[in-house]
This record gives sequence, C-alpha cells and structure tokens, in this order.
Amino acid sequence: MEGRITLNGRYEIIDKIGGGGMAEVFHGYDTVLHRDVGIKILRDQFIQDKQFVARFRQEACNAACLSHPNIVNIYDSGNENDIYYIVMEYVVGRSLKEVIQENGALDYKTAVRYAIGIASALKQAHDHSIVHCDVKSQNILIDTKGVPKITDFGIARIMSSQSTLTKEALGSVHYISPEQAKGGRVDNRSDLYSLGVVMYEMLTGRPPYDGESPVAVALKHINGGAPMPSTINPNIPGGLEQIIMHAMEVDPARRYSSATEMLYDMEEFRKNPNTLFYFD
Repeated sequence: MEGRITLNGRYEIIDKIGGGGMAEVFHGYDTVLHRDVGIKILRDQFIQDKQFVARFRQEACNAACLSHPNIVNIYDSGNENDIYYIVMEYVVGRSLKEVIQENGALDYKTAVRYAIGIASALKQAHDHSIVHCDVKSQNILIDTKGVPKITDFGIARIMSSQSTLTKEALGSVHYISPEQAKGGRVDNRSDLYSLGVVMYEMLTGRPPYDGESPVAVALKHINGGAPMPSTINPNIPGGLEQIIMHAMEVDPARRYSSATEMLYDMEEFRKNPNTLFYFD
C-alpha cells in the first residue's frame, strides 16, 4: 500500500491502523459521502487462494445483513486490480484487549455493561443463523463513548454448516470453545463460551488458560477446570462469577442455550448485584 490509493473511484486510503493474519485494516475516506471509513484489505499472499478470497467475500455478506449498535457496520465490498476490500464503519477507539492490557482488570459494572452489549450483538447474529466463531477481546472495539462493537466475521459460519474450525480457531486459542478445539461442529453456544472467556479476562486481567503452545492451551479448554475468577480478583460478585462459569461449561448442553438466556441473567445481575443463580 505505497502512496495514496483510491478504490472504486471513491474510497481514499489514508493510513494503516491494524491487521491480522488474513487482512490489513486502513483508515480511509469516502469521497462521495464525505465520511471516514475503515477499509479491510486481503493480504497479497492470499489473493490467488480461492478459499481465502471466498471467505473474505463471505465475511462482508455475513456482517452486511446485521444492523446493530454493537456490531461494526459494513458499507461496501469489492475487488479492484487484485485488491479485495471491505468498507466498514470507522471506529475511533481501542480494542478491548488493549484496554485490558493498559488498565488491568475492569470494574465489574463496566465489564457487565460491555458484556451485555456483546451478548446483544451475538443475539442479533444468532437470530440470523450466523455463529461468529472468533469472539475474543481483540475483535471487540471500544469506541470513545465506551460502546463495545464486535468486528471480524472472517471465520463466521452458518449454523447448519458442518465445517470444522480447527485451523482458524487455533489462532484464537485462548478463547476457543472445547468443541472448536476438538474440530467439532459449532453453534451459538460456542460464541457464548468465548464470551464467558472474555468476561473472565475483563474481570481478572487475563484469560483463564495459558500454556507453552496453542495445543496445550486448547487441551486445557477441552479438559476444563479453570480457576474461579474470584481467586484472582476477590472483588467479583458471586452472581457474576456464576454467569461466567456457566457460560464456560465444557459441555455445551450445560451452558446457556442462547444469548437471550445469558442476557436475561446479566440484566438481573445488573439490577441487583447481590443476585445469585441456581443452575442444574
């Protein structure tokens, strides 16, 4: 991306603001609607790989059908001179991961507010039969008003898909659900597990599992037994800890069955922080 480039005669690339293994993200400007935008561009090494190109295009389709204040909006996508791009809402702020790294564990009221926003966004995706499959603090942006916005539907799957996710999921191994770690079928409960991990990280300053290799961490998710978050941060209310650990059950059948169910408990907790829950 040397020099100033304009895509589709309207999207001017200003500077690079981030990136992952599959794509780079740039700050851009829409010269037609006169607004700042984010522009995600597929890395050069993948443009000849039909599978990566198809996945990149699918990301735009997955997210474009979702309109929610806690989901980064998708405006446009295209391909010009072998530059595959997605144009999206430009979010001024930091990733949740950066917020935690800079500030340590969050106070429980802020963590619950963020978690409710993320769960609400996941409910919207699940209502459209889309499983995000990569919920992690790096994929949650916190804007300057403190609003969490989930992004990167790059490996999202339609719920009816039988595709396994081992290769992609291992890149986010600290947040991976046990069924993803085993290469099994995923559904909405996999996202709720990962949200539980994000909540754990928000309240303790670190994810529940770590290890010397991605496989070692994945095995810990499969086997379970994470230390209770209150052993790391004794200021976590009991009801909130119950919500986190219920979301992080190893067996999907023992977790929250839906984002709606999880949202209900979080709202009950927010109304009364002394609330305790009783799960079978």
